[in-house]
Amino acid sequence: MNSLKIVLTIAVVALAGAMVWQTNQQPEQQAGAYVVQGGSQEVLTAAVRNTGGEVTHTFSVISAIGANLTPSQVDALKTEGYSTFADQKVVTESLTQQLDGVTDAVSQTFVIPTYITRQTGASRVHRYGITGRGVTVAVIDTGIGYSSRPGWYARKNPDSHERIRAQYNAINDHMMYRSTDSDEHGHGSHITGIAVSSIKDKNGDYNGMAPFADLVVVKAFDKNGQGSYLNVIRGLDWVVKYKDRLNIRVLNLSFGSLPQSNYWEDPLNQAVMAAWNAGIVVVTSAGNAGPDPMTVSVPGNVPYVITVGAVTDNYTPYDFSDDRMTTFSAAGPTHEGFIKPDVVAWGGHMLGKIHDVNLPTLVMQHPESIYGRSYYEISGTSQAAAVVTGTVALMLEYDPTLTPDDVKCRLMSSANAAAVDGKLAYSPFRQGAGLINAVAAVRSTQTGCANAGLDIEADLAGIQHFQGPARVDDNNKLYIVAPDGTSWNEGTSWNEGTSWNEGTSWNEGTSWNEGTSWNEGTSWNEGTSWNEGTSWNEGTSWNEGTSWNEGTSWNEGTSWNESLTPTAVNGWVSQE
Repeated sequence: MNSLKIVLTIAVVALAGAMVWQTNQQPEQQAGAYVVQGGSQEVLTAAVRNTGGEVTHTFSVISAIGANLTPSQVDALKTEGYSTFADQKVVTESLTQQLDGVTDAVSQTFVIPTYITRQTGASRVHRYGITGRGVTVAVIDTGIGYSSRPGWYARKNPDSHERIRAQYNAINDHMMYRSTDSDEHGHGSHITGIAVSSIKDKNGDYNGMAPFADLVVVKAFDKNGQGSYLNVIRGLDWVVKYKDRLNIRVLNLSFGSLPQSNYWEDPLNQAVMAAWNAGIVVVTSAGNAGPDPMTVSVPGNVPYVITVGAVTDNYTPYDFSDDRMTTFSAAGPTHEGFIKPDVVAWGGHMLGKIHDVNLPTLVMQHPESIYGRSYYEISGTSQAAAVVTGTVALMLEYDPTLTPDDVKCRLMSSANAAAVDGKLAYSPFRQGAGLINAVAAVRSTQTGCANAGLDIEADLAGIQHFQGPARVDDNNKLYIVAPDGTSWNEGTSWNEGTSWNEGTSWNEGTSWNEGTSWNEGTSWNEGTSWNEGTSWNEGTSWNEGTSWNEGTSWNEGTSWNESLTPTAVNGWVSQE
């Protein structure tokens, strides 16, 4: 779906810098919202108050505060060596489509087969008793629709256990009753349902990937799908603070923003990195600005987290031969040369519930799209991220000892890359390691194959930052440098000598995995290094002052450093 899109102007220099980037010129006495960094909370608070500014947010997850500042106050802070980041709106857009449903005679609830648990193999995992039980999934989004209707996914687990452990409003900074119908928009309800719905369809399959998982709901977006960097970071701060008390193991972030700085300089990315470092598996959408290169959004450009792109089944859920990448799914590499997305999952015309009793925004905007008891069909990398979030919950129930790096390693090493005639159909910059397989991911025993060469604590401390293996040559062609210094695409099939896989189609009568079912765990490229659990995105120390793709033509005109004007990276996408 349209990942929640952060339309963002940023002004960032990490602790070492004293630079202000600002796009919206303000009258001298008009205050704007900023993230302020460059010292401890106490020091920052005193500095802001000394200028006459107002402190609005305090964080523990990163060394920063939120403040309302006039331009002259920003200048004063700059003079003192502090960095500021201009806060901007976060918005969401959605496109939906009407569905046909069937009625469950017992519950009188419309139950539509969603296919996703069968496609991913999650239904097979469920039959072995692995359903996400004991794992708490946190979602930072627009909230959730809570209903007393029988079968509504947010109310209870299938064993009548209350599943919502807490609801927190990051906009107003207060706790809500667990039974609060907090989703005034609809996006949060939709992706949460894909991840953890406990409704069963007419085939007896759950609609959600992890139907017994517990939930923590963090509302950071209003009825218009709008929020702010400050409120999202406050939500992240709260999740990290209460992760142990609520057993939060996996966090879904289905929103994105145009990168306009290095990943480590962005305060939202810093908070996301801190959550990963605290032991929370962070799953984020790649964004809907694809398929051109270098379109992966913030925080999907964070090298540590699991970034998810979207594929579609072309409305033939059990015929894998016509499956393809969606046209909107964002592609890597990131500016720092990391290969993103990490994996892909189904994100085309995804079915999920949006509570329609209190008429959330999506229902009012698209009344023709609702059918029966509030099922909606939406496309996007947001939905793909929700699929992976539920898969992670299954993995963590099966093996609670897994670290975030272990989870990422097993997801990637068990994924299946799309192929045509034995060649990669898409480069890793579009499909990552390939399509996830829930059965293979749960069964995997791989370790040590994700985030090799990276040091997240040094990164967060500002001691060392990292660069990925992607490069671009003199002919404007992307390639990957192996850890031993050799090139991985010279003469290999995925690039074929073209600049961006141009003209390569992998769905013209051929199938992913050469006729092998996605869910069988068989990979066409067994024996190759990048899909066998070894690291193919190994980081090296960032060479400050040198850009890996500086001056190359394919990056010219991109806005991450060409302009500080806010850009909407996630527009409306049609059903695919």
